[in-house]
Amino acid sequence: MANRFVLYLIRHLPTLGNKERKYIGWTDEPILDSANLNWRLPEAPIHVYSSDLRRAKQSAVRYFPDASIETASSWRECNFGEFEGKTYAELEKNKDYRKWIDDPYEFAPLNGESLTDLERRAVAAVKQLPNKAVVVTHGGPIRVVLTKFSSEDKGFWSWDIPHGTGYRFEWESDKAFEEGESCTSISAVPITANETT
Repeated sequence: MANRFVLYLIRHLPTLGNKERKYIGWTDEPILDSANLNWRLPEAPIHVYSSDLRRAKQSAVRYFPDASIETASSWRECNFGEFEGKTYAELEKNKDYRKWIDDPYEFAPLNGESLTDLERRAVAAVKQLPNKAVVVTHGGPIRVVLTKFSSEDKGFWSWDIPHGTGYRFEWESDKAFEEGESCTSISAVPITANETT
């Protein structure tokens, strides 16, 4: 029987910009000091992959203090370009923003990425991972993997991924994973909530 291929993707803890509902893509903000969640996985990982942005690295250390952390820019959030650091209220009348909202796969913010760019980058990063990899990343890359590999027919923005949550993805075999087949199961990752306010 073929070995099942398992992948864990976990979203970083919140930042001030996240709390203020700003577009925080490549802006390198730290996590809030009050955020303190500990992850509980079936086996404590000895090695964790992470986005190279500060909020993901800091979260990885909080989640898995005994693991070594390997960072890569391929796990970054979408680059929101000129929309970085702004809220919907600040952007809603911007024509370029409306174009991007209407078709984010086709249009990219000035100096930013389209969802097509993000998808290409995130899928390529996933394909590099070994079995049972644990990745601390952002909402965008997690939504890409959910949209591409779930058997559910849901759009990118339909997935709700609160900060400090994650998913366990499972394929029936290494081959199924390598060939880009849909997951056989996707489940929320259990955590022990230890959050201070």
